[in-house]
Amino acid sequence: RRVPVMLHRAIVGSMERFIGILIENHAGAMPLWLSPVQVVVATITEAHNDYAHNVVQMLKKQGIRVESDLRNEKINRKIREHTMQKIPYIAVIGDAERDANQVAVRLRGNENLGSLPVDEFVQRLLGEINSRA
Repeated sequence: RRVPVMLHRAIVGSMERFIGILIENHAGAMPLWLSPVQVVVATITEAHNDYAHNVVQMLKKQGIRVESDLRNEKINRKIREHTMQKIPYIAVIGDAERDANQVAVRLRGNENLGSLPVDEFVQRLLGEINSRA
């Protein structure tokens, strides 16, 4: 007869539990610095896609995790979908924003910041990410 020996190492399992607790604690609404998608750039019509692509590239160069929503859907539907996904920032682009080199910014929770110049928006994001607020 021999005494059985069991080795147990749960590095991946404990990491999965930690992520599960983190998601549960924040109810899915992660802080900006921790959110997998930090910004979604949504266009009102297909005519704004080129400008939206430029904005997305500018944000990616700064290390911001960004996605674009260029679908041919109504903007209210896009905003609702991304709000339900608890995306921290939604940048909406229309004619006025494209012409003025700005983005209309919406925070999670339907707070509207209005139109901001793209450079100012990037600085706001980087400041919030660096402060880990």
